[in-house]
Amino acid sequence: MSLPGRPNTVRLLFLGAAGVGKSALIRRFLHDRFEHKYTRTVEELHVLEYDTAGSGTMRLEILDTSGSYSFPAMRQLGIRHSDAFALVYAVDDPASLEEVRRLRDEILELRAGKSAPITVVGGKADLSDAEGRVLRAADVMATVEDEWDANFVEASARTGGNTLGVFRALLQQVNPPRPLSCAAWRRRESVPAVRKRRPPLRKNNSCVLS
Repeated sequence: MSLPGRPNTVRLLFLGAAGVGKSALIRRFLHDRFEHKYTRTVEELHVLEYDTAGSGTMRLEILDTSGSYSFPAMRQLGIRHSDAFALVYAVDDPASLEEVRRLRDEILELRAGKSAPITVVGGKADLSDAEGRVLRAADVMATVEDEWDANFVEASARTGGNTLGVFRALLQQVNPPRPLSCAAWRRRESVPAVRKRRPPLRKNNSCVLS
């Protein structure tokens, strides 16, 4: 799957309430770091280009959106022109899971007649009950997989736990030209950004698909 008129391009759209950790998960994946200070996101587009043996270059776009939804037209445009969707909630915030439910409904409405590969992501998965976790993985998984027919993963940007699993789950749904090797995923943080521009923020990295 690729964006119309852009072969070998896959766009992943991250949606969710403010403060659930969307940007933190993306930052952990791209740069293997975690920032404790919260910074509000308007919209950021991260671009990675991978050389594929015999298939040219694959372009992976990761679109990070605002949780405040001050720009509904921008969000709707992103939904219409993305290939797969990460709907992120926080395990210590039941209201954020309800927002995921609302976002899923919006995606299905806007994508009527088109596929809408969705992965629901439980963010802040490192939190224990004593630290505020109120949403159990098994309970959410039952709803997501059995009722919504979507993927489900939990991950922690703070510890890095299962962050790669989020992106593997998303890419498995869109079948990119070639799967990204485990070695390439591990090497991603060692590749420097080539250029940046705001708005939106574009970060170009190079890697190898196998």
